[in-house]
Amino acid sequence: MRIAILAHVRQRIAQPFAGGMEAHCWALAAGLQDRGHDVVLFASGDSDPRFVIDPVIAEHYERTFPWAEHRGSAPLIAHLDSGYDAACDRIAAGGFDVVHNNSLHRFPLEPRRTGRVPTVTSLHVPPYDALRWFVAASPAARHRLTVTSARQLAAWWPEGAPPQASVLHNGIAVERWPYRPGGNGEAVWCGRITPNKGPHLAARAARAAGVRLTLFGAIEDPDYWRAEVAPLLGPEIAYGGHLDGAALAEALGGASLFVFTPCWDEPFGLVAAEAMACGLPVAAFDMGAAREVIGDAGAFAPAGDVAALARAIEAARAIPPSVPRARVQRLFTQELWLDRCERLYAEVAAGDAMLAA
Repeated sequence: MRIAILAHVRQRIAQPFAGGMEAHCWALAAGLQDRGHDVVLFASGDSDPRFVIDPVIAEHYERTFPWAEHRGSAPLIAHLDSGYDAACDRIAAGGFDVVHNNSLHRFPLEPRRTGRVPTVTSLHVPPYDALRWFVAASPAARHRLTVTSARQLAAWWPEGAPPQASVLHNGIAVERWPYRPGGNGEAVWCGRITPNKGPHLAARAARAAGVRLTLFGAIEDPDYWRAEVAPLLGPEIAYGGHLDGAALAEALGGASLFVFTPCWDEPFGLVAAEAMACGLPVAAFDMGAAREVIGDAGAFAPAGDVAALARAIEAARAIPPSVPRARVQRLFTQELWLDRCERLYAEVAAGDAMLAA
């Protein structure tokens, strides 16, 4: 198939990944390309040159319009609207069989656009007002919508999801995440360094549990880093930097435990699945889709409760490494994910006839 992948353009679709959305989009493009599809990635122009890139904007907008300063600003909105309007027109004229929309922008949801090119839209965030009503009005025979967890399906459609909406769990290439039972006895945390990811709470809980912890990830909020995270660094708590995929996999593979601290309605938690693939049990806040993803591979604490998370760290250390690894192999592999994507593409390309069946 000839497939357009329409990305979010806040960050580059390239390693080291800023977060799960960028990792997801990169893996989708790479996986479909490896399966023989003709893939064009509509993303920021500074994304990974291994792909055929059709730029939505010349460079990721965090560089031009830093989110902390321009969130919701008229210049940023106009910049994105212009880029996505033109990109959607090029997709419509490009002879694509399907577009997989990961953009979180309203234009690709419009019926006048999904009516021209069959569209699968993947929603990677909880509902928010700027997009909620466009999503609600968008289901159609030639438009399918996916969310990453049952939790998010209920959040987007509390009165019941339409037949065009479904859960599409994320998947990872398990072979890229080394399985080394045992590890070094230490814990790791990774993700965007921002308050809603809670690394400062992970650090406090690890210290209370007497477990050394290394934090990995991009420092997205420097003020938060300086005020809440950096003062906790020392012999027990380290910062390992922002690593590319291979280096991060090596770091996770050498550890014994993963700490997962969402402080928002986490839609999935790709970093937890990656750690589980390495055989790391998880101590997690019971927030968002954490329990749905981690299941029997972890121990849980109420969101924000550092003392309870310290106890969960102790409990998770008793879980055999084979349990998290097996859960990922059963539920969250890249092959399962891509198989489901291909079925969705076939369904949406078939339109009314497939939906009626």
